[in-house]
Amino acid sequence: MAKFSSVLVSSLLLSGSTAYAPNSVPKAKKPAFDAKRVAASSFAAASIASSLVLSPIAEPVDAMDVPSFGTSTVVAERVTREGLYREYEVDVEDQVYDDARSTYKSAKETKTKKGKYTALIAVLVVGSFIIPMAQYFWYVRDDDSSDKFFGKAEIPEPEPEPKKKGWFGK
Repeated sequence: MAKFSSVLVSSLLLSGSTAYAPNSVPKAKKPAFDAKRVAASSFAAASIASSLVLSPIAEPVDAMDVPSFGTSTVVAERVTREGLYREYEVDVEDQVYDDARSTYKSAKETKTKKGKYTALIAVLVVGSFIIPMAQYFWYVRDDDSSDKFFGKAEIPEPEPEPKKKGWFGK
């Protein structure tokens, strides 16, 4: 039944696909309501709706009920631990990422390479502080605006205005 309904729906959809193809419009006036096309499209819609409603829904399969065929290899040891609210099982595997070996260099090797790193720090300090200052001073070396600003004569203070006389010239 499911195959028949899917075949029926697909044939109806394919037969209705000519509606999207370009065609020339005849000069004669078409009727405003096409009963064949309305009947076919409503039947297709009803078929699709019934197939969705009446089809059985697949039930989920429990992973524990599936029989396993062949051998099973133990990947990790399973340990039961007690938690705050209940007990739970944990797979205990070999540690791969946490390594407790020391990866620091010895004191002798560090001391022998100290000069190299001191030179590197000195180059970085010169590069980040002294070079930009030298560029700035080279850029403003011909600028005499500060000399003009500081070499100006002082502007004299304005004279105070004479005191106004009161009423009737007193």
